[in-house]
Amino acid sequence: MPKFNPIAEIRSLVPEAGPKRLYALATFINMFGFGLLVVSMSLYFTRIVGLPASQVGAALTIGVLISLISGVPVGNLADRWSPLKTVKVMLVIQAATATYFIFVDNFTQLVIAATLDMLAMKASVAASESLLRRVAGDDAVSFRGKMHAIQFVAMGLGTAGAGIVIAIGTPGAYQVMIALDALSFLGALVVFARMADYEPLPKPETASRWGVFADRPFVVYTAVAGAMNLQLFMINMLLPLWVVEATKAPSWTVALFYILNNTLIVLFMVRVGNKVKTIQQGGNAIRRAGVILLFSCSAIGFANGLPGWAAVILLLVAVCVHTYGELWYMAGSFALNFGLPPAHAQGQYMGFLGTGAGIGEAFAPLLFLSFILTLGRPGLIGIGVFFALVGLLAPAVARWGERTRPAPEESTTREVEPATAE
Repeated sequence: MPKFNPIAEIRSLVPEAGPKRLYALATFINMFGFGLLVVSMSLYFTRIVGLPASQVGAALTIGVLISLISGVPVGNLADRWSPLKTVKVMLVIQAATATYFIFVDNFTQLVIAATLDMLAMKASVAASESLLRRVAGDDAVSFRGKMHAIQFVAMGLGTAGAGIVIAIGTPGAYQVMIALDALSFLGALVVFARMADYEPLPKPETASRWGVFADRPFVVYTAVAGAMNLQLFMINMLLPLWVVEATKAPSWTVALFYILNNTLIVLFMVRVGNKVKTIQQGGNAIRRAGVILLFSCSAIGFANGLPGWAAVILLLVAVCVHTYGELWYMAGSFALNFGLPPAHAQGQYMGFLGTGAGIGEAFAPLLFLSFILTLGRPGLIGIGVFFALVGLLAPAVARWGERTRPAPEESTTREVEPATAE
């Protein structure tokens, strides 16, 4: 392994000129807009619009639950029509719904806006993964790891911008921020317009139209991934409240832990991802992640009762360990996400996977804030044990999936692009 050089690691995130760079640039613009709203949307509707927090939470939950229906059909549309055209359509819808947020002033309107936004977002993710596989070809797993790091850079910049808006706190500042989010979708659309289209891959005659539902190994993997995805809420959702309510660490350290987590992901995602290429390596990586998360969750729990300085040190270590586990989990999941689905049905499979993750997302607030946080240290140790046990299943699921894949076909993910873009 080459000597670690932070500057070189960041430079390595920029893909070579061509479709990969266009895809990366469009994703960067899109995720910058997402970062603007991810930490500020609830504040906007409670502080500026004046809706009760309970109504805001209910509207967002309704939007998430309804959005679960869009992933598979839209992913299948991307496979059978065009992944690029489908992504473009979703970006237009997202730009329109983001603009609509500015005019929302009651609960019903928020439910409509949140539902439309979540429907388009879930569908866009499935179509984007289908497009990524076509853009990257045989390098899809490594390129997805690089894109994950790029997404964190963009989200970090967007979150910083949101922090400025929150500090200003005026209705105008928030509305400008929402308008910038809408423009980010249009900016991504302009970049994608420069990319040549990809024709649908031929579907084997023996393949069923909705093959993902009959692919039992992938269905089980979706359950494993949905359970493991809950670890993403540890740093963003549970840790801030745990630090403030259950430890003597200063409240400002919450931002420090978040920045540390993001920085480590940006610096090391590609490095770790390059070690995980095959389906079996992916299963082993998820198992390793589960064990690591057991230690990090337990360490967070033991910060309770320590002096402030000791709690900060232990939490810093815990966040570093947790991020290490997160890196292995993401690397493993990328290997299975692109290794298990057939190339002609990547979007359909990713839509199904997104539905599994969405179910976990819908129940994450209840699990972390109403159950684990209430239990305290036993709850944190318990969720760590849960991650470890789920991770132990991953290698067997990976072997099952690998055994049931059809014989490798000749390169079906890479095509000669048309001479001109649309």
